[in-house]
Amino acid sequence: MSSITASGLLGPVAALNGWTLVMEVWMYAVTIPAYNRIKPTGQTTKSQIDAQLPPAARWKRDNYNHLLEQPTQFYAIALALAIARGGKIDGTDSILAWTYVGTRILHSLVQSITNTMMVRFALFGFSSSILAVMTARLAMLVF
Repeated sequence: MSSITASGLLGPVAALNGWTLVMEVWMYAVTIPAYNRIKPTGQTTKSQIDAQLPPAARWKRDNYNHLLEQPTQFYAIALALAIARGGKIDGTDSILAWTYVGTRILHSLVQSITNTMMVRFALFGFSSSILAVMTARLAMLVF
């Protein structure tokens, strides 16, 4: 297991997970005060809450949820690449992984601060492309 800890892919995995925790704290810091003003009950629907939540609070909540969607594929692919390479560092894998993490962090900031849709879409498309390349590189190793 010690050889896998040397992999250039574990840092990006830890970094993106750490960023997800940062977004969780930011989400709670913004939404809890908003919920206290709204005072939802057990009967209040999500759409009713969304209608009353300030957009900036919704954006952070939505982004946190997004970090629990596609990045789960990244975690699986990055860890599988680290294992398939026996913990040996592959510079291209490492660059791809760090670029994916940076792009997802940038996507989070855009969504949470301005929510500019076309910028978000471009960042999401770019991060998806990186993930596709990482997946292809893994497939070439295991098939």
